[in-house]
Amino acid sequence: MIHIIRTPATPLQVADMLKSLEIYIKLAVDIRRGILAGGGVMHVDCESMLLEDGSEQEDIWGADWDPASQQLAFEALINIRPRQNNRALEI
Repeated sequence: MIHIIRTPATPLQVADMLKSLEIYIKLAVDIRRGILAGGGVMHVDCESMLLEDGSEQEDIWGADWDPASQQLAFEALINIRPRQNNRALEI
């Protein structure tokens, strides 16, 4: 299940977002609006939710969150953006 998170996520939201991949959560973050979408199988699923919610694509970046280690990984296919001078998965 994908949630759009505007305030700190509740334990129930985290549990829902973990249902897709079980050990980590795919994220898409709108850095301008300060919100994120989490859950789903691919970063693009989360990105689509943010776009439907009014975000602009150039403001959305992908990451993964591992709740066990409390660490973020800043790699996603949606981060490859030559027009924004980012030619890598990582931001």
